[in-house]
Amino acid sequence: MMATAPTFLRASGLCQLGLRSWALLQSSPKERPSSLVCSAPARMAATVTVEPASRCCWDEPVRIIVRGLASQQPVTLRSSLRDEKGELFRAHARYCADARGELDLMRAPALGGSFAGLEPMGLFWALEPEKPFHRLVKRDVQTPFVVELEVLEGHEPEGGRVLGRAVHERDFLAPGVRRVPVREGRVRATLFLPPGEGPFSGILDLFGSSGGLCEYRASLLAGHGFAVLALAYFRFEDLPEYLNEVYLEYFEEAVDFMLQHPKVKGPSVGLLGFSKGGDLCLSMASFLKGISATVVINACVANTIAPLHYKDMIIPDLGNDLGKHTTTESGLLDFMNIWNNPLEEPYRQSLIPLEKAQGPFLFIVGLDDRSWNSEFYAHIASEWLQAHGKERPQIIYCPGTGHCIDPPYFPPSRASVHSILGLAVFYGGEPKAHSSAQVDVWQQIQIFFHKLVNGKKSVKPSKM
Repeated sequence: MMATAPTFLRASGLCQLGLRSWALLQSSPKERPSSLVCSAPARMAATVTVEPASRCCWDEPVRIIVRGLASQQPVTLRSSLRDEKGELFRAHARYCADARGELDLMRAPALGGSFAGLEPMGLFWALEPEKPFHRLVKRDVQTPFVVELEVLEGHEPEGGRVLGRAVHERDFLAPGVRRVPVREGRVRATLFLPPGEGPFSGILDLFGSSGGLCEYRASLLAGHGFAVLALAYFRFEDLPEYLNEVYLEYFEEAVDFMLQHPKVKGPSVGLLGFSKGGDLCLSMASFLKGISATVVINACVANTIAPLHYKDMIIPDLGNDLGKHTTTESGLLDFMNIWNNPLEEPYRQSLIPLEKAQGPFLFIVGLDDRSWNSEFYAHIASEWLQAHGKERPQIIYCPGTGHCIDPPYFPPSRASVHSILGLAVFYGGEPKAHSSAQVDVWQQIQIFFHKLVNGKKSVKPSKM
């Protein structure tokens, strides 16, 4: 159980406040007596340091330290960035400096704001859009996100005087990672290659029903030693605009491209898929050769959204009843209950024959996923595989985690306007739990692929 902010304060000794004083600190400034310890006089300037000082990738943790404050001075730290569309994202948290006038976010708990408690990376994962329902994604991985960090006087995020400022750039291409656009035959994709001669273990990366070509997960994963193909399959260049029919031969061509590439180590590749991209990966693993390991994030075990064709076979889509959708108190659409049950007739025809797959599966399940009943689908997969004499899949259950599980330190997307539907959709998740799960899941994905595609048994853990 997470300790309360007063517990953190007593443990850290950063502000010697009793419970009564803590209650007063949370009250409005006009209600606070001037005798609180945190009312120390302000210094004229402070320095904000980010370690490591050099640029780092988005999935890497950093250490933020503020120096030059007064002893136990109350301050607010504020972060902000603009995405490629110019949309502003901001976060803030209240702190007290220690007796030496320093503030180290690895040791100092936040007293409130966008988050509370000991959260060294909170100023990143707690970023919220100024425009409601706008999701933070990286569209151009060749440029960094530029994060501005500010320290302000007092505990008012908008009214305090700026005491110090730093600019921190977070990359999506690790040093030496190469980005190679792919237009081979019908395949529309981008290949990311790690530094070095190779060959490297290959992974195909698929996103969901929003379409387009999403590169940021593939580019970050390549920084951990994999050759990763970010694969588009509709709504990109000359690919179909809508997902009306899906032909598995297209994905087979992408697998063949990877296996024939001189920088990719054969004789097999791994698959990573999210949402609709997840059930496509399950179909690829079940019907195509050369697949040694498959990871799916909040995916269904049945074919969804569009009929799947392969040679002379057709798997119908699971189908849904939009009349079963619900609406949250804030007017967001909740689609979790609209999907037909794949264990009932006639919908069983849409089940993907997982027992045909040659390699193992890893299911990542957000227990607060409001787009799919991901826990139910993972349970079906486990029962189905065991009933056919196969090894049960590895399942990682993530409490408090919604549908959109991204690499570490991306702000959890609890709701956004779906790019195809044009409507605000609720994805679920509790911000702190979801953010923590993203860090753990990212490491578990690497461990799984290193062991089953590359033969390694460990991955360097996060420093935090």
